[in-house]
Amino acid sequence: MSSPNIIKLYGHEHVLYTPQNYTEREIAELSKANFELMDKRRSIRSFSDKPVDKKIIENIIKTASTAPSGAHKQPWTFCAISDPGIKTKIRIAAEAEEKESYERRMSETWLNDLKPMGTNMYKPFLEIAPWLIVVFKRVYELGKDRDTKSNYYVSESVGIACGMLITAIHQAGLVTLTHTPSPMQFLHTILERPENERPFLLLPVGYPASPCYVPNLKRKELKDVAVFY
Repeated sequence: MSSPNIIKLYGHEHVLYTPQNYTEREIAELSKANFELMDKRRSIRSFSDKPVDKKIIENIIKTASTAPSGAHKQPWTFCAISDPGIKTKIRIAAEAEEKESYERRMSETWLNDLKPMGTNMYKPFLEIAPWLIVVFKRVYELGKDRDTKSNYYVSESVGIACGMLITAIHQAGLVTLTHTPSPMQFLHTILERPENERPFLLLPVGYPASPCYVPNLKRKELKDVAVFY
C-alpha cells in the first residue's frame, strides 16, 4: 500500500512537505533572534589552534549541502583539511599568489580600501586554524565512461551553499574567513581534484584567538540595502 505522504507528479515521486507551524509572533521573534545572532558574525584572521571535532565539521558541511541548486544537481565538493602538511603546502602556495597580488595585481585604490582590514600577503591562519574547508564547484559531472553530464547555475548554486556554510559555522559557535587567493588553481593541484572541479572559496575554520580584535566596521542600514514596493 502506498503512503498518502508520497505521490507521483510529472512522472516522479514527490513527498509531502511538512511546514514548521509557528505563530506570526513566534516567526517575528525567530527572525529577530536569527538576525541578532548573525549580526555578531565577523571575518576573523586571528585563530586559535584549539582542535575542533571532525563531527562538528561534518554537520556544518551537511548543513551547507542542504542549499538549493539548479535542477538539484548539487554541484559542489567540500574538501575539509586538518592535515598539517597539506595546510602548510596551501599556505606556501597562497602566499606566493598573494605576494603577486599585493605587489603587482592590485590597484592603489584596492590596496587603500583594504587598509582598514589590516590585511597583507602573509596568511598564518592557513596553518593555525584547525580546519580549512576548500569549496570546489563542479562545472560538469563525469560519468562512469568519462562522459560529461551538465550542471546548471553552478556559480549561483555554489555561492548559496557557501553562504549557508558560513552561517552554519557561525551558528556552531566557530569563526571563519572567506579567503580567495587569486588565481586558486594551486588548490586543485595540491588536493588532486578531478578535472571537472574548480576552486571557488577557501575558509579557515576554528575558534578565535584570545584576545581577538577585528576592525570596527559598520554594516549598511536596511534603507541602504533594501527597497520595498
